[in-house]
Amino acid sequence: MTGGSVNRRRFLALGAAAVGVAAVGAPFGATLFGKGQPGRLLRSHAPLPRPYQVPLPVPAVLQPVRTDAAADYYEITQQVAQLEILPGLKTSAWTYGGSFPGPTLVARSGRQTVVRHRNQLPQPTVVHLHGGHTPADSDGYPIDLLLPASGSGEPMAGMNMPGMSQQMPVGKTSQGERVHTYPGNQRAATLWYHDHRMGFTGPGVWRGLAGFHLVHDDEEQSLPLPHGERDIPLMIADRSFAEDGSFQYPSSDAALHVPGVTDAYMNGVLGDVILVNGAPWPVLKTDRARYRLRLLNASNARPYRLELDPQPPGGDGLVQIGGDGGLLERPVRHDALELAPAERFDVVVDFSRYQPGTSVRLVNRFGRGSTAEVMRFDVSSAPVTDDSSVPDRLSTIERLDRGRAVATRTFAFRQDRWNTWTINDQEYQPGRALARPKLGDIEVWRFVTDFHHPVHVHLNPFQVLSRNDAEPGPYDGGWKDTIDLQASEAVEIAVRFTDYTGAFMLHCHNLEHEDMAMMGDFVTE
Repeated sequence: MTGGSVNRRRFLALGAAAVGVAAVGAPFGATLFGKGQPGRLLRSHAPLPRPYQVPLPVPAVLQPVRTDAAADYYEITQQVAQLEILPGLKTSAWTYGGSFPGPTLVARSGRQTVVRHRNQLPQPTVVHLHGGHTPADSDGYPIDLLLPASGSGEPMAGMNMPGMSQQMPVGKTSQGERVHTYPGNQRAATLWYHDHRMGFTGPGVWRGLAGFHLVHDDEEQSLPLPHGERDIPLMIADRSFAEDGSFQYPSSDAALHVPGVTDAYMNGVLGDVILVNGAPWPVLKTDRARYRLRLLNASNARPYRLELDPQPPGGDGLVQIGGDGGLLERPVRHDALELAPAERFDVVVDFSRYQPGTSVRLVNRFGRGSTAEVMRFDVSSAPVTDDSSVPDRLSTIERLDRGRAVATRTFAFRQDRWNTWTINDQEYQPGRALARPKLGDIEVWRFVTDFHHPVHVHLNPFQVLSRNDAEPGPYDGGWKDTIDLQASEAVEIAVRFTDYTGAFMLHCHNLEHEDMAMMGDFVTE
Protein backbone atom coordinates (compact mmCIF):
# COMPACT_ATOMS: atom_id res chain seq x y z
CA MET A 1 0.00 0.00 0.00
CA THR A 2 1.37 3.45 -0.89
CA GLY A 3 1.65 6.36 1.51
CA GLY A 4 -0.89 8.23 -0.62
CA SER A 5 -3.46 5.46 -0.13
CA VAL A 6 -3.00 5.65 3.61
CA ASN A 7 -3.59 9.39 3.51
CA ARG A 8 -6.74 9.01 1.43
CA ARG A 9 -8.13 6.44 3.85
CA ARG A 10 -7.45 8.72 6.77
CA PHE A 11 -9.11 11.57 4.90
CA LEU A 12 -12.18 9.44 4.19
CA ALA A 13 -12.40 8.40 7.84
CA LEU A 14 -12.15 12.04 8.90
CA GLY A 15 -14.83 12.96 6.35
CA ALA A 16 -17.20 10.31 7.63
CA ALA A 17 -16.68 11.49 11.18
CA ALA A 18 -17.25 15.09 10.17
CA VAL A 19 -20.50 14.27 8.39
CA GLY A 20 -21.68 12.44 11.48
CA VAL A 21 -20.85 15.45 13.65
CA ALA A 22 -22.50 17.82 11.17
CA ALA A 23 -25.72 15.84 11.42
CA VAL A 24 -26.05 16.85 15.08
CA GLY A 25 -25.14 20.44 14.38
CA ALA A 26 -21.56 20.69 15.67
CA PRO A 27 -19.50 23.45 14.04
CA PHE A 28 -16.54 21.23 13.08
CA GLY A 29 -18.55 19.18 10.60
CA ALA A 30 -20.23 22.26 9.18
CA THR A 31 -16.86 23.95 8.67
CA LEU A 32 -15.26 21.01 6.89
CA PHE A 33 -18.12 19.80 4.71
CA GLY A 34 -20.84 22.42 5.12
CA LYS A 35 -22.07 24.75 2.41
CA GLY A 36 -19.24 27.21 2.87
CA GLN A 37 -16.27 24.84 2.85
CA PRO A 38 -16.64 21.75 0.66
CA GLY A 39 -12.87 21.53 0.11
CA ARG A 40 -9.56 22.63 1.61
CA LEU A 41 -8.01 26.09 1.57
CA LEU A 42 -4.74 26.47 -0.32
CA ARG A 43 -3.07 29.59 1.04
CA SER A 44 -1.10 31.93 -1.21
CA HIS A 45 2.59 32.64 -0.61
CA ALA A 46 2.54 35.86 -2.65
CA PRO A 47 1.78 39.15 -0.88
CA LEU A 48 -1.91 39.85 -1.43
CA PRO A 49 -3.28 43.31 -2.21
CA ARG A 50 -5.87 45.08 -0.13
CA PRO A 51 -9.38 44.70 -1.58
CA TYR A 52 -10.98 47.35 -3.74
CA GLN A 53 -7.85 48.82 -5.32
CA VAL A 54 -8.43 47.99 -9.01
CA PRO A 55 -11.29 48.72 -11.42
CA LEU A 56 -13.46 45.87 -12.63
CA PRO A 57 -12.34 44.68 -16.07
CA VAL A 58 -15.04 43.61 -18.51
CA PRO A 59 -14.00 40.88 -20.97
CA ALA A 60 -13.77 42.09 -24.56
CA VAL A 61 -16.41 40.88 -27.02
CA LEU A 62 -14.82 38.78 -29.74
CA GLN A 63 -15.60 39.88 -33.28
CA PRO A 64 -16.22 37.27 -35.99
CA VAL A 65 -13.54 36.83 -38.63
CA ARG A 66 -16.34 36.48 -41.17
CA THR A 67 -20.09 35.97 -41.46
CA ASP A 68 -22.45 34.54 -44.01
CA ALA A 69 -26.19 34.04 -44.29
CA ALA A 70 -26.23 31.15 -41.83
CA ALA A 71 -23.36 31.57 -39.40
CA ASP A 72 -20.78 33.70 -37.64
CA TYR A 73 -17.19 32.41 -37.63
CA TYR A 74 -14.66 32.98 -34.85
CA GLU A 75 -11.07 32.04 -34.19
CA ILE A 76 -9.50 31.61 -30.74
CA THR A 77 -5.89 30.75 -29.99
CA GLN A 78 -5.21 28.95 -26.73
CA GLN A 79 -1.91 30.33 -25.53
CA VAL A 80 0.28 31.09 -22.54
CA ALA A 81 0.12 34.75 -21.53
CA GLN A 82 1.91 36.72 -18.82
CA LEU A 83 -0.79 38.63 -16.93
CA GLU A 84 -0.53 41.08 -14.05
CA ILE A 85 -3.27 39.76 -11.77
CA LEU A 86 -1.59 40.65 -8.48
CA PRO A 87 0.05 44.10 -8.57
CA GLY A 88 3.74 44.01 -9.41
CA LEU A 89 3.78 40.28 -10.22
CA LYS A 90 3.41 38.35 -13.45
CA THR A 91 1.22 35.25 -13.64
CA SER A 92 1.79 32.73 -16.41
CA ALA A 93 -1.78 31.87 -17.42
CA TRP A 94 -3.28 29.45 -19.90
CA THR A 95 -5.67 31.61 -21.86
CA TYR A 96 -8.17 31.83 -24.66
CA GLY A 97 -6.82 34.61 -26.82
CA GLY A 98 -4.32 35.97 -24.31
CA SER A 99 -6.73 37.08 -21.58
CA PHE A 100 -8.38 35.71 -18.44
CA PRO A 101 -11.31 35.43 -18.72
CA GLY A 102 -11.19 34.69 -22.41
CA PRO A 103 -13.06 36.91 -24.86
CA THR A 104 -16.85 36.91 -24.68
CA LEU A 105 -18.72 35.41 -27.61
CA VAL A 106 -22.12 36.94 -28.30
CA ALA A 107 -24.48 34.75 -30.30
CA ARG A 108 -28.02 34.94 -31.59
CA SER A 109 -30.58 32.21 -30.94
CA GLY A 110 -31.26 30.30 -34.15
CA ARG A 111 -28.03 31.44 -35.78
CA GLN A 112 -25.05 29.12 -36.02
CA THR A 113 -21.79 29.99 -34.28
CA VAL A 114 -18.62 28.32 -35.57
CA VAL A 115 -15.47 28.58 -33.45
CA ARG A 116 -12.04 27.44 -34.62
CA HIS A 117 -9.73 26.77 -31.67
CA ARG A 118 -5.96 26.58 -32.15
CA ASN A 119 -3.91 25.02 -29.34
CA GLN A 120 -0.54 26.66 -28.73
CA LEU A 121 -0.36 25.47 -25.13
CA PRO A 122 2.08 22.79 -23.94
CA GLN A 123 -0.73 20.32 -23.14
CA PRO A 124 -3.78 18.84 -24.91
CA THR A 125 -7.12 20.56 -24.25
CA VAL A 126 -10.84 19.98 -24.76
CA VAL A 127 -13.36 22.82 -25.13
CA HIS A 128 -16.85 22.48 -23.64
CA LEU A 129 -19.59 25.08 -24.11
CA HIS A 130 -21.26 24.78 -20.71
CA GLY A 131 -25.02 25.10 -21.11
CA GLY A 132 -24.80 24.78 -24.87
CA HIS A 133 -27.36 22.68 -26.74
CA THR A 134 -24.66 21.18 -28.88
CA PRO A 135 -24.08 18.17 -31.18
CA ALA A 136 -21.92 15.48 -29.64
CA ASP A 137 -18.93 16.07 -31.91
CA SER A 138 -18.70 19.71 -30.73
CA ASP A 139 -19.74 19.25 -27.11
CA GLY A 140 -16.29 18.64 -25.64
CA TYR A 141 -16.26 14.94 -24.85
CA PRO A 142 -13.34 14.63 -22.43
CA ILE A 143 -11.10 12.42 -24.59
CA ASP A 144 -11.75 14.31 -27.85
CA LEU A 145 -8.37 15.98 -27.46
CA LEU A 146 -7.02 19.01 -29.26
CA LEU A 147 -3.28 18.32 -29.27
CA PRO A 148 -0.75 21.17 -29.22
CA ALA A 149 0.07 22.62 -32.63
CA SER A 150 3.75 22.14 -31.80
CA GLY A 151 3.27 18.38 -31.68
CA SER A 152 4.61 18.29 -28.12
CA GLY A 153 3.07 16.10 -25.44
CA GLU A 154 1.74 12.57 -25.53
CA PRO A 155 -2.04 12.58 -26.11
CA MET A 156 -2.89 9.82 -23.66
CA ALA A 157 -0.06 10.20 -21.13
CA GLY A 158 -1.46 9.92 -17.64
CA MET A 159 -5.06 10.07 -18.80
CA ASN A 160 -6.31 7.11 -16.78
CA MET A 161 -8.32 8.02 -13.72
CA PRO A 162 -8.27 6.04 -10.46
CA GLY A 163 -9.61 2.54 -11.03
CA MET A 164 -9.72 2.90 -14.82
CA SER A 165 -8.69 0.07 -17.10
CA GLN A 166 -5.41 0.62 -18.93
CA GLN A 167 -7.23 -0.06 -22.22
CA MET A 168 -8.75 3.40 -22.54
CA PRO A 169 -10.37 4.17 -25.91
CA VAL A 170 -8.90 6.92 -28.05
CA GLY A 171 -11.22 9.85 -28.71
CA LYS A 172 -11.63 12.00 -31.80
CA THR A 173 -8.21 13.60 -31.59
CA SER A 174 -7.13 16.64 -33.62
CA GLN A 175 -3.67 18.14 -34.01
CA GLY A 176 -3.34 21.89 -33.63
CA GLU A 177 -6.87 22.98 -34.60
CA ARG A 178 -10.46 21.92 -34.02
CA VAL A 179 -13.72 23.50 -35.20
CA HIS A 180 -16.74 23.56 -32.86
CA THR A 181 -20.16 24.19 -34.39
CA TYR A 182 -22.93 25.52 -32.14
CA PRO A 183 -26.31 25.58 -33.92
CA GLY A 184 -27.81 28.10 -31.46
CA ASN A 185 -31.06 26.15 -31.12
CA GLN A 186 -31.74 27.42 -27.59
CA ARG A 187 -33.11 30.33 -25.57
CA ALA A 188 -31.20 33.44 -24.61
CA ALA A 189 -28.91 32.51 -21.71
CA THR A 190 -25.58 33.16 -20.02
CA LEU A 191 -23.28 30.30 -21.03
CA TRP A 192 -19.55 29.82 -20.56
CA TYR A 193 -16.83 27.83 -22.27
CA HIS A 194 -14.00 26.09 -20.46
CA ASP A 195 -11.46 23.30 -20.63
CA HIS A 196 -12.89 19.78 -20.22
CA ARG A 197 -9.92 17.46 -20.70
CA MET A 198 -10.35 14.18 -18.87
CA GLY A 199 -8.44 14.13 -15.61
CA PHE A 200 -7.15 17.69 -16.01
CA THR A 201 -10.17 19.99 -16.06
CA GLY A 202 -9.27 21.36 -12.60
CA PRO A 203 -5.78 22.64 -13.44
CA GLY A 204 -6.88 23.78 -16.90
CA VAL A 205 -9.67 26.01 -15.60
CA TRP A 206 -7.58 27.11 -12.58
CA ARG A 207 -4.85 28.34 -14.93
CA GLY A 208 -7.31 30.45 -16.91
CA LEU A 209 -9.19 28.45 -19.56
CA ALA A 210 -12.67 29.95 -19.15
CA GLY A 211 -14.78 32.60 -20.89
CA PHE A 212 -18.36 33.80 -21.40
CA HIS A 213 -20.65 32.85 -24.30
CA LEU A 214 -23.86 34.89 -24.29
CA VAL A 215 -26.94 34.00 -26.32
CA HIS A 216 -29.61 36.60 -27.11
CA ASP A 217 -33.08 36.18 -28.60
CA ASP A 218 -36.11 38.27 -29.56
CA GLU A 219 -38.01 37.52 -26.36
CA GLU A 220 -35.22 38.74 -24.11
CA GLN A 221 -34.50 41.82 -26.20
CA SER A 222 -38.17 42.85 -26.24
CA LEU A 223 -38.00 43.35 -22.46
CA PRO A 224 -36.99 46.69 -20.91
CA LEU A 225 -34.09 45.12 -18.96
CA PRO A 226 -30.78 46.93 -18.45
CA HIS A 227 -28.59 46.61 -21.51
CA GLY A 228 -25.42 47.91 -23.10
CA GLU A 229 -22.85 49.09 -20.54
CA ARG A 230 -25.31 48.25 -17.76
CA ASP A 231 -25.39 44.55 -18.72
CA ILE A 232 -22.21 43.12 -17.18
CA PRO A 233 -20.95 39.51 -16.97
CA LEU A 234 -19.16 38.75 -13.69
CA MET A 235 -16.98 35.65 -13.54
CA ILE A 236 -16.26 34.91 -9.88
CA ALA A 237 -13.34 32.55 -9.26
CA ASP A 238 -11.05 31.87 -6.30
CA ARG A 239 -7.34 31.28 -6.88
CA SER A 240 -4.12 30.92 -4.93
CA PHE A 241 -0.72 32.31 -5.90
CA ALA A 242 2.87 31.20 -5.35
CA GLU A 243 5.45 33.70 -4.12
CA ASP A 244 6.47 34.61 -7.68
CA GLY A 245 2.85 35.31 -8.69
CA SER A 246 2.26 32.05 -10.54
CA PHE A 247 -0.97 30.14 -10.05
CA GLN A 248 -0.57 27.69 -7.19
CA TYR A 249 -2.41 24.36 -7.55
CA PRO A 250 -1.82 21.03 -5.75
CA SER A 251 -1.61 18.71 -8.77
CA SER A 252 -0.54 15.13 -8.14
CA ASP A 253 2.10 15.74 -10.79
CA ALA A 254 3.38 19.24 -11.59
CA ALA A 255 4.07 18.16 -15.18
CA LEU A 256 0.38 17.18 -15.55
CA HIS A 257 1.09 13.63 -16.65
CA VAL A 258 -0.86 12.17 -13.71
CA PRO A 259 -4.45 13.35 -13.12
CA GLY A 260 -5.87 14.55 -9.84
CA VAL A 261 -4.61 16.45 -6.81
CA THR A 262 -2.63 15.55 -3.71
CA ASP A 263 -4.53 13.68 -1.04
CA ALA A 264 -5.31 16.65 1.21
CA TYR A 265 -7.21 18.42 -1.59
CA MET A 266 -9.22 15.56 -3.07
CA ASN A 267 -12.46 17.10 -1.74
CA GLY A 268 -11.79 20.31 -3.67
CA VAL A 269 -9.29 23.16 -3.92
CA LEU A 270 -10.22 26.53 -2.40
CA GLY A 271 -8.20 29.66 -3.12
CA ASP A 272 -7.75 32.66 -0.82
CA VAL A 273 -7.99 35.34 -3.54
CA ILE A 274 -11.39 36.15 -5.03
CA LEU A 275 -11.11 37.24 -8.64
CA VAL A 276 -13.93 38.89 -10.56
CA ASN A 277 -13.29 38.92 -14.29
CA GLY A 278 -9.68 38.10 -13.45
CA ALA A 279 -9.11 40.99 -11.04
CA PRO A 280 -8.71 40.66 -7.24
CA TRP A 281 -11.62 42.23 -5.34
CA PRO A 282 -12.31 44.92 -7.96
CA VAL A 283 -14.44 48.07 -7.92
CA LEU A 284 -17.16 49.10 -10.39
CA LYS A 285 -18.31 52.71 -10.50
CA THR A 286 -22.05 52.62 -11.19
CA ASP A 287 -24.73 55.11 -12.07
CA ARG A 288 -27.76 55.44 -9.83
CA ALA A 289 -29.60 53.09 -12.18
CA ARG A 290 -30.48 49.45 -12.70
CA TYR A 291 -27.73 47.04 -13.77
CA ARG A 292 -28.00 43.51 -15.07
CA LEU A 293 -25.28 41.38 -13.50
CA ARG A 294 -24.63 37.95 -15.02
CA LEU A 295 -23.15 36.06 -12.08
CA LEU A 296 -21.05 32.97 -12.87
CA ASN A 297 -19.35 30.81 -10.26
CA ALA A 298 -16.23 29.69 -12.16
CA SER A 299 -14.47 28.37 -9.06
CA ASN A 300 -13.23 24.79 -9.01
CA ALA A 301 -14.95 23.88 -5.75
CA ARG A 302 -16.02 26.96 -3.78
CA PRO A 303 -19.71 27.82 -3.37
CA TYR A 304 -20.76 31.38 -2.57
CA ARG A 305 -23.57 33.04 -0.69
CA LEU A 306 -23.65 36.51 -2.21
CA GLU A 307 -25.22 39.52 -0.51
CA LEU A 308 -25.10 43.27 -0.92
CA ASP A 309 -23.70 45.12 2.08
CA PRO A 310 -25.40 47.37 2.96
CA GLN A 311 -28.71 46.05 1.74
CA PRO A 312 -30.88 48.64 0.01
CA PRO A 313 -33.77 50.02 2.08
CA GLY A 314 -36.38 47.28 2.33
CA GLY A 315 -33.97 44.53 1.26
CA ASP A 316 -34.50 42.25 -1.77
CA GLY A 317 -31.52 43.87 -3.47
CA LEU A 318 -30.84 40.98 -5.85
CA VAL A 319 -33.72 40.58 -8.29
CA GLN A 320 -33.21 37.31 -10.11
CA ILE A 321 -34.43 37.36 -13.69
CA GLY A 322 -32.66 34.27 -15.02
CA GLY A 323 -30.64 31.16 -14.31
CA ASP A 324 -28.49 28.63 -16.15
CA GLY A 325 -30.98 28.15 -18.98
CA GLY A 326 -32.23 31.70 -19.44
CA LEU A 327 -35.10 33.85 -18.23
CA LEU A 328 -37.39 32.86 -15.40
CA GLU A 329 -41.14 33.22 -15.85
CA ARG A 330 -41.26 35.91 -13.17
CA PRO A 331 -38.58 37.78 -11.24
CA VAL A 332 -37.62 36.44 -7.81
CA ARG A 333 -36.36 38.86 -5.18
CA HIS A 334 -33.56 37.75 -2.87
CA ASP A 335 -31.49 39.18 -0.06
CA ALA A 336 -28.85 36.54 -0.89
CA LEU A 337 -28.03 34.09 -3.68
CA GLU A 338 -26.22 30.77 -3.27
CA LEU A 339 -24.09 29.72 -6.26
CA ALA A 340 -22.46 26.32 -6.59
CA PRO A 341 -19.57 25.89 -9.02
CA ALA A 342 -20.75 26.39 -12.65
CA GLU A 343 -24.15 27.88 -11.73
CA ARG A 344 -25.23 31.18 -13.28
CA PHE A 345 -27.74 33.69 -11.97
CA ASP A 346 -28.82 36.79 -13.87
CA VAL A 347 -29.85 39.52 -11.44
CA VAL A 348 -30.87 43.14 -11.63
CA VAL A 349 -29.59 45.52 -8.96
CA ASP A 350 -31.18 48.96 -8.72
CA PHE A 351 -28.44 51.29 -7.45
CA SER A 352 -30.90 54.21 -7.40
CA ARG A 353 -32.17 52.71 -4.14
CA TYR A 354 -28.92 53.85 -2.53
CA GLN A 355 -27.91 57.36 -1.58
CA PRO A 356 -25.44 59.05 -3.96
CA GLY A 357 -21.85 58.25 -3.07
CA THR A 358 -22.65 54.98 -1.27
CA SER A 359 -20.11 52.17 -1.49
CA VAL A 360 -21.84 48.78 -1.71
CA ARG A 361 -19.85 45.60 -1.17
CA LEU A 362 -20.76 42.28 -2.73
CA VAL A 363 -19.83 39.87 0.06
CA ASN A 364 -19.60 36.11 0.40
CA ARG A 365 -21.30 34.93 3.60
CA PHE A 366 -19.76 31.48 3.13
CA GLY A 367 -16.26 32.95 3.23
CA ARG A 368 -13.90 34.07 5.95
CA GLY A 369 -11.23 36.75 5.91
CA SER A 370 -10.16 37.49 2.35
CA THR A 371 -12.75 35.11 0.88
CA ALA A 372 -15.63 36.98 2.53
CA GLU A 373 -15.05 39.91 0.15
CA VAL A 374 -15.92 39.74 -3.55
CA MET A 375 -16.14 43.23 -5.11
CA ARG A 376 -17.46 46.72 -4.50
CA PHE A 377 -19.87 49.05 -6.32
CA ASP A 378 -19.30 52.79 -5.89
CA VAL A 379 -22.58 54.59 -6.61
CA SER A 380 -22.19 57.87 -8.48
CA SER A 381 -23.80 61.11 -7.33
CA ALA A 382 -24.29 62.35 -10.90
CA PRO A 383 -27.87 62.45 -12.21
CA VAL A 384 -28.65 59.95 -14.98
CA THR A 385 -31.60 58.70 -16.94
CA ASP A 386 -32.70 55.08 -16.71
CA ASP A 387 -35.47 53.75 -18.92
CA SER A 388 -35.04 50.13 -17.81
CA SER A 389 -37.43 48.15 -15.64
CA VAL A 390 -38.08 44.58 -14.51
CA PRO A 391 -41.48 43.39 -15.77
CA ASP A 392 -43.67 41.24 -13.54
CA ARG A 393 -43.63 38.60 -16.27
CA LEU A 394 -40.45 37.75 -18.15
CA SER A 395 -41.14 34.58 -20.12
CA THR A 396 -43.35 31.52 -20.53
CA ILE A 397 -41.72 28.23 -19.56
CA GLU A 398 -43.18 24.92 -20.64
CA ARG A 399 -43.52 22.57 -17.68
CA LEU A 400 -42.10 19.08 -18.12
CA ASP A 401 -44.78 16.70 -16.90
CA ARG A 402 -43.56 13.99 -14.53
CA GLY A 403 -46.47 11.86 -15.69
CA ARG A 404 -45.06 11.74 -19.22
CA ALA A 405 -41.67 10.44 -18.12
CA VAL A 406 -40.81 7.11 -19.71
CA ALA A 407 -38.11 6.23 -17.18
CA THR A 408 -36.88 7.16 -13.71
CA ARG A 409 -33.18 6.70 -13.02
CA THR A 410 -31.13 7.16 -9.86
CA PHE A 411 -27.54 8.41 -9.89
CA ALA A 412 -25.67 8.16 -6.59
CA PHE A 413 -22.72 10.54 -6.25
CA ARG A 414 -20.42 9.23 -3.55
CA GLN A 415 -16.94 8.16 -2.57
CA ASP A 416 -16.23 4.43 -2.66
CA ARG A 417 -14.20 2.36 -0.23
CA TRP A 418 -11.13 2.82 -2.45
CA ASN A 419 -11.54 6.58 -1.99
CA THR A 420 -12.52 7.28 -5.58
CA TRP A 421 -15.34 9.68 -6.43
CA THR A 422 -17.97 7.59 -8.25
CA ILE A 423 -21.42 7.64 -9.82
CA ASN A 424 -23.45 4.53 -8.95
CA ASP A 425 -20.26 3.05 -7.46
CA GLN A 426 -18.49 3.18 -10.82
CA GLU A 427 -15.39 5.17 -11.71
CA TYR A 428 -15.56 6.92 -15.05
CA GLN A 429 -14.90 4.83 -18.14
CA PRO A 430 -15.22 6.55 -21.53
CA GLY A 431 -17.67 4.64 -23.69
CA ARG A 432 -19.58 3.05 -20.81
CA ALA A 433 -23.11 4.49 -20.81
CA LEU A 434 -24.96 4.91 -17.53
CA ALA A 435 -28.18 5.61 -19.48
CA ARG A 436 -29.48 5.43 -23.04
CA PRO A 437 -32.39 7.88 -23.37
CA LYS A 438 -34.21 8.26 -26.67
CA LEU A 439 -34.67 11.56 -28.45
CA GLY A 440 -38.02 13.14 -27.65
CA ASP A 441 -38.41 11.28 -24.36
CA ILE A 442 -38.80 12.85 -20.94
CA GLU A 443 -37.06 11.11 -18.06
CA VAL A 444 -36.90 11.75 -14.32
CA TRP A 445 -33.38 11.58 -12.94
CA ARG A 446 -32.82 11.35 -9.20
CA PHE A 447 -29.47 12.51 -7.81
CA VAL A 448 -28.42 11.44 -4.32
CA THR A 449 -25.19 12.47 -2.61
CA ASP A 450 -22.81 11.78 0.22
CA PHE A 451 -20.82 15.03 0.34
CA HIS A 452 -21.43 18.34 -1.45
CA HIS A 453 -21.71 17.76 -5.22
CA PRO A 454 -22.84 20.30 -7.86
CA VAL A 455 -24.17 18.06 -10.64
CA HIS A 456 -24.01 19.13 -14.30
CA VAL A 457 -25.89 17.52 -17.22
CA HIS A 458 -24.77 18.15 -20.81
CA LEU A 459 -26.98 18.55 -23.91
CA ASN A 460 -30.36 19.61 -22.47
CA PRO A 461 -31.43 21.83 -19.60
CA PHE A 462 -33.68 20.37 -16.93
CA GLN A 463 -36.33 21.38 -14.42
CA VAL A 464 -36.11 20.63 -10.70
CA LEU A 465 -39.13 18.62 -9.50
CA SER A 466 -38.28 18.14 -5.83
CA ARG A 467 -35.57 18.50 -3.22
CA ASN A 468 -35.51 15.92 -0.42
CA ASP A 469 -39.05 14.84 -1.40
CA ALA A 470 -40.30 18.39 -0.84
CA GLU A 471 -40.68 21.48 -3.00
CA PRO A 472 -37.69 22.73 -4.99
CA GLY A 473 -35.40 25.19 -3.20
CA PRO A 474 -35.35 28.98 -3.58
CA TYR A 475 -32.63 28.85 -6.25
CA ASP A 476 -34.01 25.90 -8.25
CA GLY A 477 -36.43 27.76 -10.53
CA GLY A 478 -36.47 27.89 -14.31
CA TRP A 479 -34.30 25.85 -16.64
CA LYS A 480 -31.10 24.53 -15.05
CA ASP A 481 -28.04 22.62 -16.23
CA THR A 482 -26.23 22.48 -12.87
CA ILE A 483 -27.87 21.63 -9.55
CA ASP A 484 -26.35 22.20 -6.12
CA LEU A 485 -26.65 19.21 -3.78
CA GLN A 486 -25.57 19.35 -0.16
CA ALA A 487 -24.38 16.35 1.84
CA SER A 488 -26.98 13.55 2.02
CA GLU A 489 -29.47 15.32 -0.25
CA ALA A 490 -31.73 13.92 -2.96
CA VAL A 491 -33.01 15.96 -5.90
CA GLU A 492 -35.33 14.93 -8.72
CA ILE A 493 -35.14 16.59 -12.11
CA ALA A 494 -37.10 16.22 -15.35
CA VAL A 495 -35.17 16.37 -18.61
CA ARG A 496 -36.28 15.98 -22.23
CA PHE A 497 -33.64 14.87 -24.72
CA THR A 498 -33.77 16.61 -28.07
CA ASP A 499 -32.08 17.03 -31.44
CA TYR A 500 -28.70 15.34 -31.13
CA THR A 501 -27.69 11.70 -30.79
CA GLY A 502 -24.40 10.53 -29.35
CA ALA A 503 -22.38 10.39 -26.15
CA PHE A 504 -22.80 13.19 -23.61
CA MET A 505 -21.72 13.74 -20.03
CA LEU A 506 -23.16 13.72 -16.53
CA HIS A 507 -20.69 14.74 -13.82
CA CYS A 508 -19.91 16.56 -10.62
CA HIS A 509 -18.71 20.12 -11.26
CA ASN A 510 -16.44 20.17 -8.28
CA LEU A 511 -13.52 19.93 -10.68
CA GLU A 512 -11.35 17.92 -8.32
CA HIS A 513 -14.15 15.35 -7.98
CA GLU A 514 -14.62 15.35 -11.75
CA ASP A 515 -10.90 14.81 -12.38
CA MET A 516 -10.87 11.93 -9.90
CA ALA A 517 -13.53 9.89 -11.78
CA MET A 518 -16.94 11.39 -10.78
CA MET A 519 -18.23 11.42 -14.35
CA GLY A 520 -20.47 9.25 -16.49
CA ASP A 521 -21.60 8.98 -20.10
CA PHE A 522 -25.16 8.89 -21.31
CA VAL A 523 -25.93 8.12 -24.93
CA THR A 524 -28.94 9.57 -26.75
CA GLU A 525 -30.45 7.38 -29.45
